[in-house]
Amino acid sequence: MEAGTPPLISLKGVSKSYRDGQVLALDDLSLDIAPGEFVSLVGPSGCGKTTVLRIIDGLIAPDRGEVLVKGRPPEPTYDMAMVFQSARLLPWRTVAGNIEFVLGLRGQSRRDRRARALALLGAVGLRDFADAYPHELSGGMQQRVGLARALAVEPEVLLMDEPFAALDAMTRETLRGELLRLWERRRMAVVFVTHDIDEAIILSQRIIVLRPRPGRLDAEVKVDLPEPRWQTDPRGLPAFAGLRQHLWTRIHAMGREGAALEELASVLGDGPAPARDTDRHR
Repeated sequence: MEAGTPPLISLKGVSKSYRDGQVLALDDLSLDIAPGEFVSLVGPSGCGKTTVLRIIDGLIAPDRGEVLVKGRPPEPTYDMAMVFQSARLLPWRTVAGNIEFVLGLRGQSRRDRRARALALLGAVGLRDFADAYPHELSGGMQQRVGLARALAVEPEVLLMDEPFAALDAMTRETLRGELLRLWERRRMAVVFVTHDIDEAIILSQRIIVLRPRPGRLDAEVKVDLPEPRWQTDPRGLPAFAGLRQHLWTRIHAMGREGAALEELASVLGDGPAPARDTDRHR
């Protein structure tokens, strides 16, 4: 984030627990995201990535700390949109109807809704499927509709929770490119959760690495690779290989550490052992 630019999203000292405080999901997490920035959250399972998205969206509240979106406490609004692992389309509505439904909630006229839905479907390559129903589409096509529906409200913040994880490799490649093209045109802030290190590097301007049990900031890594990346694949560059190796080494080490701590805790009979701090890489 450039100096002097106020953050669009700000988390300061955020902690969140579940099961009446028995499971600490996030611990003292501070993070700023600038307008138009593409940020990926990575880390081992259990590091609280999805919890971060839900806190930003206002779906859940932190136990401690401050969360601000555009300078105000967050709440589910049309300024934000969420895309999940599954498209979660309304099965009784057509592809265009799913998008028109969201636009109708914003008070757009029927004619304007139809025109807007068709334009968005054209942007994701599905205009010819406007009158199809979700069950007639492949999983990748359904995810395209879900992305178009999220963009229909023209959000300033797009939250994405492993949206391509269940898709085959070729479909993932296609949707990554489409997402990058749409982001380049619209420049909304994107917070993208993934377990795929290559995906995080290809898509992001900055990668946040979280430590597990509980989720804490481990590293912030700037991705300084040529753009637009949907035109030039960066995976052959030495810089890409260096970033990949660095991230993989950190995350793999955290996974080994977590397994060792759990094994020690089971021997001692004291429950889960607390995670330890390591040096932060910036």
